[in-house]
Amino acid sequence: MSSSPPPRDYAALARDIKRWALELGFADAGVADTDLTEDELHLKRWLDDGHHGEMDYMARHGDKRSRPQELEPGTIRVVSVRMDYVPPGTRNAWDVLGDAEAGYVARYALGRDYHKLMRNRLQKLAERIHEQVGDFGYRAYVDSAPVLEKALARNAGLGWIGKHTVLINRRAGSYFFLGELYTDLPLPVDKPASAHCGSCRRCIDICPTQAIVGPYRLDARRCISYLTIELKTSIPEELRAPMGNRIFGCDDCQLICPWNKFAQDASEPDFAPRHSLDGAKLVELFGWSEQEFLKRTEGMAIRRTGFEGWLRNIAVGLGNAPSSAEVIASLRARADYPSEMVREHVAWALRRHEQKPPLTLTLSPGKSRGEGTY
Repeated sequence: MSSSPPPRDYAALARDIKRWALELGFADAGVADTDLTEDELHLKRWLDDGHHGEMDYMARHGDKRSRPQELEPGTIRVVSVRMDYVPPGTRNAWDVLGDAEAGYVARYALGRDYHKLMRNRLQKLAERIHEQVGDFGYRAYVDSAPVLEKALARNAGLGWIGKHTVLINRRAGSYFFLGELYTDLPLPVDKPASAHCGSCRRCIDICPTQAIVGPYRLDARRCISYLTIELKTSIPEELRAPMGNRIFGCDDCQLICPWNKFAQDASEPDFAPRHSLDGAKLVELFGWSEQEFLKRTEGMAIRRTGFEGWLRNIAVGLGNAPSSAEVIASLRARADYPSEMVREHVAWALRRHEQKPPLTLTLSPGKSRGEGTY
């Protein structure tokens, strides 16, 4: 008569998984259950308000985004991981924002696109687990499916969702990527992180386009990250001047956050800035051909905006730059560009230089790491 195998120590397995995650280059890992009831209600209110703009994918898949067990049947736990993304030596973000002749690219997008890199690491984590427990059900996600990643990370103890809707870790700020491993293993769950924003509203006050319409409420239609990446049509004219020199994404709400004085340097060398994009001149970037754009952004998140979106965004930046013969000549060189959208934004930029003085950027950089290093 054969005896049944001894019960597995899932608490020990959870500790091993977190250790393996660190060995694979993740900065932290935690375990959450699949209950996202309150977050589902918040998502539905956000969608009902139309704050997702043209991001129709946010409304697809029914409730699968907030119900992991329906997205991946059999899921009872989620291993959430994070990875820091700003490497040492990256040019000071406030300095770039204060240089109206330079183009500002969100710090997460300066190097290699993180999606494939993190998915590969999560796959390796799953393989380590398989070596220990044998066959088990799992699926890895890194922005590759309808997942409420910030809510899951909060429930796994990795941080709280700040008033700007970005996850904040009290020991590491908010400059990190998130990924998930959905699994059918009954791992013990971690304690959800508590919130520590208090009465602070710096992120709300500094937003250039006032996209944070209230604590924990982001109207993506006004967010510069949405306008420069997700939006595929013309940028609303009233939002162009406030964009300043931000040509791909925006970090202001994170730059001003006091918790980012604890931000950690990235250990992944592939996240290092490529082609001096942590402060390249707008005129230089506007002069790229489509072939140069495709070559220089290969393997980078910047590809998401497409070449026309890239020119559109830089045209706005040039419209907000100080007037100079070089800036105006650069704009005029694209005045007859085949894309109607690009021509529209170039014409707007030229009118800016003809009709009024260029925009003066007003910044309030601090001296701590959380208020000026990036």
